[in-house]
Amino acid sequence: MPELPEVETVVRSLQPIVTGCRIQDFTCLWPRTLDDFSTTDFINHIKAQTIRAIHRRGKYILLDLDSGHILVHLRMTGKLIFSAVLPSQNPHIRAWFTLEGEQYLYFEDTRKFGRITFRSSLGELDSKLGPEPLSDKFTPELLADILAGTSRQIKPLLLDQSVIAGLGNIYCDEVLWHAAINPRAPGAGISVRKVAVLHSAIVTILTEAIEFQGTTIRDFGFQGERTGNYSSRLQVFGRTGQPCPRCNTAIVKLTVAQRGTHICPHCQKM
Repeated sequence: MPELPEVETVVRSLQPIVTGCRIQDFTCLWPRTLDDFSTTDFINHIKAQTIRAIHRRGKYILLDLDSGHILVHLRMTGKLIFSAVLPSQNPHIRAWFTLEGEQYLYFEDTRKFGRITFRSSLGELDSKLGPEPLSDKFTPELLADILAGTSRQIKPLLLDQSVIAGLGNIYCDEVLWHAAINPRAPGAGISVRKVAVLHSAIVTILTEAIEFQGTTIRDFGFQGERTGNYSSRLQVFGRTGQPCPRCNTAIVKLTVAQRGTHICPHCQKM
């Protein structure tokens, strides 16, 4: 599933293209792509509106309109792509926005898990998402407050979007390795010094991953055939059996919170 760096990459690729475009129509070929709306109701909310801005909140792509917001969640295989021509031979296109000037913003989704919806305000979304890890509000002190007093394991805690918005399986493995923290460690058991290291790892790795336009393991892509370049910089994720870059111990794969989890058993001891 695309995580914060991948979603941010999509947003940045679309910002200079779709900002200021007027929506003429919307077509949905897979009804479940629309969350909470019929196609007719959705069109009534968005038609003839101008896209004033496009940005990200957690793993959501947000298109701010004259009135209200379009929310797009890519889930596992979703792609939001701008094109002057609608690809006629692509069987995975589930929906598209027709923009002024006969241009298209189409939603491709092989697995059909992605969703598009409309909200008049972002209050509901903000209430269910935690702080943005690249915002000024996300400080070592805030992270310490989040972890204090909880016996939850650190990896599922970081994966919880209501705690911190945007982290997923890949980057959780990476930041925990960088901070030398075992993914099963209880939040409250992490020292103040380690919390500061973890905070730095989260900010540094997410920032670097955005600079490299995200991680493509299998499905992630943006604006046609472009893919992320961060895969070659991953230290533990997907490197089972390979030597740890820090100590040469073989990376192992565990299951933590029902998720495949890659660690160095030497660097990340309990």
